[in-house]
Amino acid sequence: QVQLVESGGGLVQPGGSLRLSCAASGNIFRIYVMAWYRQAPGKQRDLVATISRAGNTNYSDSVKGRFTISRDNANNTVYLQMNSLRPEDTADYVCYCSLGATDVWGQGTQVTVSS
Repeated sequence: QVQLVESGGGLVQPGGSLRLSCAASGNIFRIYVMAWYRQAPGKQRDLVATISRAGNTNYSDSVKGRFTISRDNANNTVYLQMNSLRPEDTADYVCYCSLGATDVWGQGTQVTVSS
């Protein structure tokens, strides 16, 4: 099995930046795609960004140009660099990976954008 542990959330002012990390452990060789999702209170969980094993990336329209997903294969870690943060980016950010037939989710890290 694979375990995911997120870190890097916190409180930031509008226009600020944060970098989230997601460390994977376990049978990491089985990981195909990794992604970040977010869920605001009372709303559904939405996809933020994905990165394939080959490094191909995709972003939701709401974060395109502001967020960057990347991966460090040597350290089995995926990052989400978030710039120009807005109050509407406030949410619980959850790391995800696909093992093919199995989905794995992290516990989440809270990001709050507020002055």
